[in-house]
This record gives sequence, structure tokens and C-alpha cells, in this order.
Amino acid sequence: MIELMNKHTLITQAGHSVYYWEYNADRRETIIFVHGFRGTHHGLELVAASLPEYRVIIPDLPGFGESDILPEGHTLDGYVNFLDEFKDAIEPSRPATIMGHSFGSILVAHFAAEHPKQCRKIILVNPIGAPALEGNRRILTQLAVFYYWLGRVLPRSLAKPWLASKIVTKVMSVVLRKTRDKSLKKYIDEQHFAHFSTFANPDQLAEAFDTSIRHDVSHAAPKITTPTLLIVGEKDDITPLKKEHTLHRNIHGSHIVVIPDVGHLSHYETPDEIADAIRAFI
Repeated sequence: MIELMNKHTLITQAGHSVYYWEYNADRRETIIFVHGFRGTHHGLELVAASLPEYRVIIPDLPGFGESDILPEGHTLDGYVNFLDEFKDAIEPSRPATIMGHSFGSILVAHFAAEHPKQCRKIILVNPIGAPALEGNRRILTQLAVFYYWLGRVLPRSLAKPWLASKIVTKVMSVVLRKTRDKSLKKYIDEQHFAHFSTFANPDQLAEAFDTSIRHDVSHAAPKITTPTLLIVGEKDDITPLKKEHTLHRNIHGSHIVVIPDVGHLSHYETPDEIADAIRAFI
């Protein structure tokens, strides 16, 4: 998709491998991207392609894509500690600009709250701004709890097919996307079918899912002192617009950009608009 791209490996202090992709390596200013739950670096490539003037770094989070699992478990603390080590490897001598989408917004927000000196600016795209079990989609969230629980207790021979079900993946795509463009719908489906099930194992996936529903950006918001940009979809079903504005008020000095007529998959549907907002903020 992007010709100026290099694949790298980071061997962490714990000895596991994290793979990351570097775009526009010759650019002076760097942005680290953090993808969402069950995503990989592929999901943010359209946004990276829309920011050719920046060096963009996108890891596959531990346990997803090609990266190894976290030995200490896929908890919030585990992922925040990973981001701390990863940031130091990428930008060792200065604070970093970091963008997180969806689940990635939770990780980046908590990282910024705990390590403010490590962050120059943070960008939260489609942030999870309220507890998942209290939102408009709480019934679907309860079904997802059962889905991942069953994936964990089934025999391994059945668990992976269950968790990698194309039917479930298709339903997720249909629920979250807002575009009417047939070619874009097809592209989103292809991306999800290709990358949505590249997780390490059912236990790791269940741990990460538990982290995704037990935490949200609002928990970290009062502690964030880093300059923050929220980029939200007007029709996001995961966190309604009203709660995104509440989140904006609770992060002191933050900025908010609302992209009209798009939901939680804005990184696929409106990457140029996301890039424009990032560019103006930086």
C-alpha cells in the first residue's frame, strides 16, 4: 500500500519480539500509532499514507499480528509498560507524539497519564470515552463477553475457529461501518477477514478483551496533562458523541474534532480527515 515502508523487530527486555513498521523513514518528525483491539498495523495504513510529511511508526501490539505475547499478561499495566519501553526505543531522547485508535486510545491515554514526560502530544481517534458495559451497545458488549469467555473454555481445536469466525467478523463490520460506498465496504470486509483473527491464542485474546472493557479513557482523563486532540466520529456507536464531548471537557485544555457522517471505523472511511486534524494539531 505504501512504498516507503520498512519492517523492524524490537526485542524487549523480557526477550519477546515486537514487530513494527516504519513509514517515510527520512522525515524528521515522528508519530507513533497504536491500533485497536484485534487490529494490526494494517488498519492504520490509510492514515499513515495520508501523512507523507511525517515518519510514522506502527507496531503490532503484543499478542496481535506478528508480535509475541506479553509474558506478564495482557493487562492495562502490561500494555502501558510495553508502550513505555517501545517509546524509548523509537524516540529515546525526547517526548513522543502518540496516536491511539479505539482500544489504542485507552492505552495511550493511560500511558500519558502515568508518563507525562514521555509524551509531547497525544491524539485519541474514536476514543473509548465511557465504560463499554454502560454504553448504547452494552447488550452487544454482554454478548461479546460470552463470546470471548466461550472461546477461552472451548478445546483449542474448536476455540480458534470460533474466535476467527467470518460470520462474527462480518457482523462486526456491518454494525460499525457507516459508509454507503460499495467498494469501501468491500475493502473494510477484506481487511477484517485478513487481519481480525491474527491473535496469538484464545487466552491472550480473552485477557486483552477483558482489558478493553474494564478500562476506558475517562478513567485517565483527569490525570492527563499532555496536549491532547480527540478525533471522534459523529455517528460512533461505541462512545456516543455526547460522551465524547464530556471526555473533552474532562481532559484539561484538550481539542476536539468531530468528523461528520462516520462512526468507529473512521480510520478506514475518512483517513484524509483524520490526517488533516492531526496535521493541524501538530
